[in-house]
Amino acid sequence: MPNARLSAPYEPRIYRRLFSGGDLVSFNVIIKETDLAIKAERDLRSKAALGVRRARRQIEKYIWGHPEFKTALHPIQVDEDAGEIPRTMAEAGAKAGTGPMAAVAGAVAEYVGQGLLEDSEEVIVENGGDVFLRTLKERTVAVYAGNSPLSGRLGLKISPSESPWGVCTSSGTVGHSLSFGKADAVVVLSRSTPLADAAATATCNIVERRQDIQKALNFARSIPGVLGTLVIFADTLGVWGEIELVRI
Repeated sequence: MPNARLSAPYEPRIYRRLFSGGDLVSFNVIIKETDLAIKAERDLRSKAALGVRRARRQIEKYIWGHPEFKTALHPIQVDEDAGEIPRTMAEAGAKAGTGPMAAVAGAVAEYVGQGLLEDSEEVIVENGGDVFLRTLKERTVAVYAGNSPLSGRLGLKISPSESPWGVCTSSGTVGHSLSFGKADAVVVLSRSTPLADAAATATCNIVERRQDIQKALNFARSIPGVLGTLVIFADTLGVWGEIELVRI
């Protein structure tokens, strides 16, 4: 993948212990490289697995005929018959200024989560640190920021809402994906999980030193559909928008 996100296993996926939902049923779905942690009102792993397979089929089919879709670092256009998920990824990348694969984890999480909402009023789908959630009660998504002293000590308060939220994290110091930035964590809040994913990547790419935090926040603020952003660099943080932080 050309962009950074919490996508590679480490410590072993410690961030999966960092979002609330103990009142829900937890299960995992792992298909090839896709590894989802899911919470819902009941065990829906069979339906979730079907959703993953459908999502992967769309993406893999388009990449087979258009290999540049996988490698592009900048926005690209896709064919009208590309499929729902490749089109969504390309649209998110166009808004954030990234290649479409910067939105892949968020796109898969949202596609699977939307399908599960047919059988569960509350759904949380985490895919490599990118979270799709619809909640009927207040939840907290904690922030894992690698070796930063702020890591695991702060969380985002997520309010109940009929509309799902996308909460996505990108890092220049955690994981093995290519990143052009050095932020320990950039978290983006949006109603679109693919957009939050791509925007987190693009924002993280800007941060090479703590003096870049405000520049990164201004950039994220300029992306239509981004509702809030948190940037952590070592022991310094910056925040903008509809981000309500709580101590953990």
